[in-house]
Amino acid sequence: MIDAASLPAVKGRLTAQAPLAPLVWFKSGGPADWLFEPADRDDLCAFLAALEPSVPVMALGLGSNLIVRDGGVPGVVVRLGKAFAQVTALDDLTLDCGAGASGILVSSTARDKAIAGLEFLRSIPGTVGGFVRMNGGAYGGEVKDILVDCDVVLRNGQLVTLSVDELGYTYRHSELPDGAIVVGARFKGRPGVPEDIQAEMDRISASREASQPLRSKTGGSTFKNPDGHKAWQLVDEAGCRGLTRGGAQVSEKHTNFLLNLGDATSADIEALGEDVRQRVKEKSGITLEWEIQRVGKSA
Repeated sequence: MIDAASLPAVKGRLTAQAPLAPLVWFKSGGPADWLFEPADRDDLCAFLAALEPSVPVMALGLGSNLIVRDGGVPGVVVRLGKAFAQVTALDDLTLDCGAGASGILVSSTARDKAIAGLEFLRSIPGTVGGFVRMNGGAYGGEVKDILVDCDVVLRNGQLVTLSVDELGYTYRHSELPDGAIVVGARFKGRPGVPEDIQAEMDRISASREASQPLRSKTGGSTFKNPDGHKAWQLVDEAGCRGLTRGGAQVSEKHTNFLLNLGDATSADIEALGEDVRQRVKEKSGITLEWEIQRVGKSA
């Protein structure tokens, strides 16, 4: 545990042994050594510049695609609040988005500005920072298709702007360095009609409602789709629909979702995921890759 006296002064809020379970969708896991909620970009830059370089730093958005292990997260977890959640139009086709803005806010603002092509963000449960880091995508769209560039605070506190080409995007992956925190991004769409944009958002919303366990304690899509395959189908064919481990279960509604039925530990959830990976490997010969991020230490 890092001594409070060794931490830089901040304008925002620093909390020791901060519970993370309430902040993530699975509602499980241990605390952060320290949770930092910066007041603004300058506060974040100054903190990271002064923080001992060996201290690990991790950004936390809505916690929608994340397993926090039961032993908690060492170092500092940075959570970007309302100061980082603004969305404004730069021109007729480009939005300037804070990293804390939700996909719903970004897509709704795009609709109001008659910007098409960002509708798929409506379906991704997370924030701009997470979308950019993971090349988030759904319903035929990916962040790499709409991102112009992004603002990133490096672990040493330096604020840099990186173009989409500099992020080295592949499927659900970027080359952002460890400890770097996305604080903003520019997304560019195409001319559209608000009514048509809303209709597409409604279609996406209805499709998600019909196919995904949206009102459960879950973490979104668990595994990446292997080339030429659908992860949910491989999981289903391996007989994992409804499979349980402790208080965790493979969703019966969508088999690429894991659920906390109420009292699951993060160890239950992660072990269930590994059970699924083993069964899929035995059945199909395919090794599923985790899409959900797993962080921290075991209890």
